[in-house]
Amino acid sequence: MTQTSKQILSWIFRGIAAAIMLQTLFFKFTAAPESVYIFSQLGIEPWGRIGTGVMELIASVLILLPKTKLVGACLGILIMFGAILSHFLFLGIEVEEDGGQLFIYALLVLFSCLLLLWIHRQELIRILKNRFNQFHITTS
Repeated sequence: MTQTSKQILSWIFRGIAAAIMLQTLFFKFTAAPESVYIFSQLGIEPWGRIGTGVMELIASVLILLPKTKLVGACLGILIMFGAILSHFLFLGIEVEEDGGQLFIYALLVLFSCLLLLWIHRQELIRILKNRFNQFHITTS
């Protein structure tokens, strides 16, 4: 894969993940009935709704900034893993007759973030090695 195609794919996946997470913030922050319903079903309304919205906002900003895209992708993966588990364990795939749209959005963000890590895996490996070596040196 050429460097240009990697950059294009990276921006596509970053755009998908950030756009979906940012779009859903309106519903979370305005206490839209569907958001209140979801977080009430989970037993974490309102603080869970607002906290999730804040975390999605942070993940979106981090994903869009080139230097922090991998941190944002990791945060996005964690958030969407929680969302998908919530669908499987408590909400069901379809929530309030949405045809599974929220579940599909969660999958799209999850896969976009995972693919973003895959595209930049060499950078991720380098960062992890540096962090491990830094941790190992300071604890020895």
